[in-house]
Amino acid sequence: MPLVSLRAKLNTLLAVMHASGTLDEQFKQLRAMEEDGSAPPGFVADAVTLFIRDADRILTDLAGLMKQRVVDVDKADALVRQLKGSCISIGAKKLGVSCTYFRRFYKEKPKGCLFVLTLLRNEFYDVRNKFQTMMHLEQQIEAYSPK
Repeated sequence: MPLVSLRAKLNTLLAVMHASGTLDEQFKQLRAMEEDGSAPPGFVADAVTLFIRDADRILTDLAGLMKQRVVDVDKADALVRQLKGSCISIGAKKLGVSCTYFRRFYKEKPKGCLFVLTLLRNEFYDVRNKFQTMMHLEQQIEAYSPK
C-alpha cells in the first residue's frame, strides 16, 4: 500500500507542477528518457541536483552584483541568460519566464531591481522545494519497490 500511495503523491506533484506552469514539456521528456532506458537510472535526479546547485550559485552571484554601487549590466545579463539556459534545459518554465522579466526590468532600472531579484529568488525556492520533494518521493518509491 505505501508504494501505491507514494506513486500517487509523486504523480499528483508532477501534475500540479505541469498544470501550474512550473514545468514544461522538456521536463516530461527528461523523465521519459529515464523511464524508457535511453538515459541511465538517476539521470533526472542528477540533472535536477545540478540545476539546483547552479541556479543557487547564479542567484547568489547576481545578488552580490546588484548590491554594487555601479552594477555591471553586461555581467548581470550574462548571469541571467545562464540561469535562463539552465531553466530551459531542465524544463523549469516559470523560473525561465521570471528570468525574462528580471532582464527587462534591470536593463531599465538596475538599482531598483533588488525587489525583482527577490521575486526571482522566491520562484527558484518554490521550484527547488518541489524538486526536492519529488526526489524524496522517488527515493521512498525506490526503497519500497521489490528488488
